[in-house]
Amino acid sequence: MSFYRRLLLLHSATDGAFGLRRGALFSVSRPFAFSSAEEAAPLSAAAVNDASASSPLSMPSDAIQTPPAPLEILTLPAFPTQLPLSLATGFPFTTASRLLSAPGSSMLPPSTLDTPSSPPSDPPCSHATPSWPLCTAPLGTTTPWPFSTSSSFSTTLFPTSSPTTFSSTLIVMPDVLTPPLDVYRHILANAPFSPSPVTYRHLTKGLINVGRITEALDLLREMLSRGHGADSLVYNNLIAGFIDLGNMDKAIELFDELRERCLVYDGVVHATFMEAYWKLGKDKEAMESYQSLIDRQFKMIPATCNVLLETLLKHDKVAEANKLFEHMLDEHKPPVFMALNTETYNIMVNRCFQEGNFAQAIEVFHKTGLKPLAMDAGCYGNIIGKLCQNLMMSEAEKLYEEMLSKSINPDTATYGFLVDACFADGRVEDALSYFDKLVSSGEGYPKPVREVYNKIFDGLIKAGCLGQAMDIFSKMGERELKPDAVTYEILVAGLCKAGDLDHGRALLEEMVRGGIRASSELCSIVSDTFVKAGQGEDVELLLTGKKVPICSSVASA
Repeated sequence: MSFYRRLLLLHSATDGAFGLRRGALFSVSRPFAFSSAEEAAPLSAAAVNDASASSPLSMPSDAIQTPPAPLEILTLPAFPTQLPLSLATGFPFTTASRLLSAPGSSMLPPSTLDTPSSPPSDPPCSHATPSWPLCTAPLGTTTPWPFSTSSSFSTTLFPTSSPTTFSSTLIVMPDVLTPPLDVYRHILANAPFSPSPVTYRHLTKGLINVGRITEALDLLREMLSRGHGADSLVYNNLIAGFIDLGNMDKAIELFDELRERCLVYDGVVHATFMEAYWKLGKDKEAMESYQSLIDRQFKMIPATCNVLLETLLKHDKVAEANKLFEHMLDEHKPPVFMALNTETYNIMVNRCFQEGNFAQAIEVFHKTGLKPLAMDAGCYGNIIGKLCQNLMMSEAEKLYEEMLSKSINPDTATYGFLVDACFADGRVEDALSYFDKLVSSGEGYPKPVREVYNKIFDGLIKAGCLGQAMDIFSKMGERELKPDAVTYEILVAGLCKAGDLDHGRALLEEMVRGGIRASSELCSIVSDTFVKAGQGEDVELLLTGKKVPICSSVASA
């Protein structure tokens, strides 16, 4: 991968960089840091209405290491409202305002920027910003953040009509798309090559996710003007974006444009339209869109077919999904053409389990066309896990043996499924046998993880085999694995219930030295056990550092 591609993806790879988080008064993720837990708590409606009741959100200047996630303040219920905030950053910021709801109407989509139906000419609110110059910019524009250090500001929102008419949203968000767009412009100006369609996919997706679909459309036009072909996935990003905005006409217009430019295009676009039609309750139109794709007889790659399979099954079009699966089997002719992959089998097998058709799931798993697909450990692990969850151990173990006969090494998750199922079936020795196979595997084989160890500890203790659990625990360090809070809770609770207080206390001391805090459930068990044995005060001192009950609930009892 080229330097420029790596730099672009570094800025745009995470959803947090593009996504606009919704659903809370404040949505802040790293690298933002609150100076206290009280400040981090969402503000109540009363606190939002009364500026004196809400302390500023302050963030030290060293908290900002990379472009921060968007900061949202949602549903301001009354006007005027003071919103004291403190931020420390050197990144550009964007302002936006959205009408959320109006009296007598249902909640509008979060992306709605239109004014209410009554009065149609009025915006939802205007901004008066004596101490915050950024808000004077038009909505949706980008202005450099004017402060280089932590600075306080406040914003007053005034409605255009009565204070109870509107609920509005002020969004203060860093313009995190500026860095990747700058990289893109740098590529155009300096690189000895043009950006690839993958670059345009990332950028259009990011712009759409932060409500800048017009810029995404401009980027599509720029891509085409530079001689690139019409990329189906770039078009699909825009089609999905306009559908989400309720602009089906524009989405169809873009789809028609794509079909004019490309004799062959990616069928995932049809899946996007199918979902849109089903959301509108238009089953006939959804299936007509799907059939129009099938009639074109494209040779579709597995990724596209898998999306279509999932879409059909999600809406209970089982017959059509089965027919598509059979077609994929027939078209699979490696190495000339790969029509399916292991994910295809996982999709179909999982559907059979959802319907309770366990025998059919096994049949589908073994179904092949003229050229069989080489299954991998993940595909085997998926069906073995489903069989174990449904206590079909005989069938699961047959598939496990089949894996070994084909020289496919089971992965750690597969062994975990088998261990769990054996304990559930009362087969303790078989569970230990599978665990031993995992831990004794050599170089290049899967290694045990803490989660599998914890399954063994829990199963052995419930089976009354505490001694065996402690023996395995004593050798855990040989695998360079450290116990976690779950490990200690299982073992300490087991030792307490067995009355082995000496080993229980020793394990508690080890846990405390490792900086692991006891859960409230473990505190309750330890307090009850050691208090009854007359050793409660010492254990409380060990865990809390002071002579107070470990759990207040236990003390009050």
